[in-house]
Amino acid sequence: MVKYDSQKIDYQLHIDSGYYNALDIEGFSRMMKDPSYCYKFYWVEAIVQLISEDKKEASYDEIINEMIANAWYSVLEFHVHLSGIWGDGEIKDSLEKAIIKLHQLSDLPSNASKVEIKNKISEFNKELHGEKMTLTQNVPYKALSGFANRYSERIDLNSSAGRMMAYYNRINGIESPLPYTFGDQKGLKRKIIFHEAWIQMIQDNMVAILGWIQYEKVRWLQNNNPEVPGLVYKLAPLDDKMRKLGHVRKLWEGILDLTNIIDVFKNESIKRASYDVDHFIPWSFVMNDELWNLMPMDSSLNSSKSNRLPQWEKYFVRFAQNQFTMYELVYEKAGIRKLYESCYRDNLHSIWASQELYRKGNSREEFYGILERNMRPVYDSARRQGYEIWNI
Repeated sequence: MVKYDSQKIDYQLHIDSGYYNALDIEGFSRMMKDPSYCYKFYWVEAIVQLISEDKKEASYDEIINEMIANAWYSVLEFHVHLSGIWGDGEIKDSLEKAIIKLHQLSDLPSNASKVEIKNKISEFNKELHGEKMTLTQNVPYKALSGFANRYSERIDLNSSAGRMMAYYNRINGIESPLPYTFGDQKGLKRKIIFHEAWIQMIQDNMVAILGWIQYEKVRWLQNNNPEVPGLVYKLAPLDDKMRKLGHVRKLWEGILDLTNIIDVFKNESIKRASYDVDHFIPWSFVMNDELWNLMPMDSSLNSSKSNRLPQWEKYFVRFAQNQFTMYELVYEKAGIRKLYESCYRDNLHSIWASQELYRKGNSREEFYGILERNMRPVYDSARRQGYEIWNI
């Protein structure tokens, strides 16, 4: 196996040495180098996925449809900005704009399937034309920049799209083939033609290549969404089994056996037969099940709350009161203490929570202050990221 240190970072792209002898793997490893927007990552990913389906060629339109479908969930479920935002809050890139426009036109949910998304793209293709055309302006040939000026014929990389495509078509195969060349169609109908040797290499190294793309994509997205935690988990729908609430529910059941707990949102006593354990700040933002963010609430409201933020000023004090009641019982009742300790593995990882919030001896005021000081910045980050307020 031959290793290529992608852009001199930790992740190494592993490709079989036999392909290294026949193809310019170093040029391939540079296909996502120096991005200005997110497009390169989703472009290369779409091509690899289409090749996995035995496609020999694909139009710009097909590739962009794949890009929209691949980025759909991250943008709509987790409010991830694909290339950041401008100072005035405007979205920077056209892929994210296309997704938001299609969502508004179609009302498809964030967890729509790829087939459903592509069907709606076809239905609203005319309305998405402007955003799609913007995506074709640079990325199809910029993605091949790692193969440029490595042979006898050289070119200014800032040349026009037409000159760049003609250049790549000319140098293809002079010393080694390029991953793709350009057809002579116009606009979104223009096709790129995949080279047989690259098709074989990509199909034989699919897992390694997709892992490399995801790694590079996450680095880019995290840099453009610095306040978003757990971004690596926000690229595709996740299994609900990742949520680990069992021990927390047992803890609250033990508490409900001993005392009355007021529902944060209904301001009524929690009923043991009809409550859920849910997150105050949405799980889709924090991507964890930390005890400090969990509460019992009426199950009839859980789906209504969904991925929205409660009004801080209206509900935080009630939430903090329930947390403080739990905290007091942890130190007063051995049985509750045992149930609390069972949460260590899955629900007590935050250092500030274990060393400050849940340490013995806090007064009510101190407890509320520690909780607010640590929760409010997370809440505000979610709000800035685009999470809506839940108006119950």
